[in-house]
Amino acid sequence: MIWNILHIIDIALWVFIAGSVIYVAFFALISLFYDKEDIVATHASAFSTKTKRFLILYPAYNEDKVIVNAVEKFLTQDYPPTHYTVAVISDHMRPETNNYLRTLPITLLTPVFEKSSKAKAMQYAINEVHGDFDNVVVLDADNVVRPEFLSQLNILCTIYDAIQCHRCAKNAESNVAVLDGTSEEINNTIFRKAHNRLGLSSALIGSGMCFNYELFKKNVFKLSTAGEDREMEALLLQQKVFIKYAPDIHVFDEKVSSQDNFQRQRMRWMTAQVQSLFRQLPQIPSAIFHGNINFVDKTIQQALIPRSILVVLLGGISIFMSLFMPVWSEKWWVLLGILAISLYIAIPRELRLRSFSKFLAIPGLVLRMLKNILHIDRKNTDFIHTEHNT
Repeated sequence: MIWNILHIIDIALWVFIAGSVIYVAFFALISLFYDKEDIVATHASAFSTKTKRFLILYPAYNEDKVIVNAVEKFLTQDYPPTHYTVAVISDHMRPETNNYLRTLPITLLTPVFEKSSKAKAMQYAINEVHGDFDNVVVLDADNVVRPEFLSQLNILCTIYDAIQCHRCAKNAESNVAVLDGTSEEINNTIFRKAHNRLGLSSALIGSGMCFNYELFKKNVFKLSTAGEDREMEALLLQQKVFIKYAPDIHVFDEKVSSQDNFQRQRMRWMTAQVQSLFRQLPQIPSAIFHGNINFVDKTIQQALIPRSILVVLLGGISIFMSLFMPVWSEKWWVLLGILAISLYIAIPRELRLRSFSKFLAIPGLVLRMLKNILHIDRKNTDFIHTEHNT
């Protein structure tokens, strides 16, 4: 009797974990399909002559270490300076940082929030910065872009109202930074590139995002949590706005270098994921009825087990089963093998060797993520700041 109960638990757990593995495996395989040239964008680049006006938002909470470099690099754009406005929303930054920023050809905003958040910073900027803008770009305070960034966006904005650029690592000085950058690229492959190849919307990341100005203005004031990118994404998908992934428009992002910063960052992400899942689940029947596949897919994403936890969890269960119940272990090893192959496919070729050489650091990071689970409060909307080192 006891063995029958244990066997049922074993199968139920395997089915639960298999759902996340199969999702990752499916989109990893889709990413291998031939990447057709974006005919629509190519056509637009040949015939579009309008130079769009961009509002660039840098929400900056306690970002004295990185904001000046990011803004100075951005101001080297090969785009007409009359057609873009850089707005830095300085929140809890030092007076000397603000004084230097005032010497640059930008708009500096210095709000005082009782409870800071990125959503509040963007809302404040939209209320304070006035102009005849066509599009809004949201960047993090550490993001660095190339001089052709706006010129490339100008072409895609002719066709798409929501664009997620290719955010990638600009540093790799520690095992944590390498693994964080690798995780970002896996997400780019599965949740952005592969989704677009199936005609599904890309996921948003939180920075390196570009929106039609009126669309952004309409939705930004509906944001209320620390997971503002997930909220914005759900709002756009409810309105059936397609999100385009732009793999050739790079935004270089500083990856976390310490385990403490990693834990704080993942705490914010995991809380936002749980909040998004509970917020979106009640809307699933309506989404299915109206054929909104993108919204249904996005809700499924919120229910997935994080991939690093999947690797350690499957590895631990497979070893345990092999030692104590070997007759039940084969299906676990098969699932672990599928996940490993899928992640290998999803990691860009040039990062694979370096990523796998840092494999031993994963268990410690996963332990910190598991500790976070005990502290997730889906009703908490407090902003959790991730410190930068450079």
